[in-house]
Amino acid sequence: MLEPSNNNDLPQIPDKCYFTIGEVSELCAVKPHVLRYWEQEFLELTPVKRRGNRRYYQKHDVLIIRQIRSLLYDQGYTIGGARAYLVRSEVSVTVKPQKKLIVQIINELEELFELLK
Repeated sequence: MLEPSNNNDLPQIPDKCYFTIGEVSELCAVKPHVLRYWEQEFLELTPVKRRGNRRYYQKHDVLIIRQIRSLLYDQGYTIGGARAYLVRSEVSVTVKPQKKLIVQIINELEELFELLK
């Protein structure tokens, strides 16, 4: 699932259930505002939100973030390309069925849009 590349330089993920956005930022070498943006762009990222909209990421979220980081920063994918890659890869298996349907509809609409151009 996780491409080797520069992710080997990242710290080891501790064995715990939940991580704050600050901890994930350090574990993945990505700033918190980038993580919040990626949540909007990648439906696979689903941190638990508690009181005051505090985000708590699980270990699978951290692995997905590292995958996204590798795709964008190391392999040169665009946001759209990385999104499509994740949908096609095994990462999308963790996505809830409703979100899978939404992703499928978005992809079909993008294909239709390209045809209409």
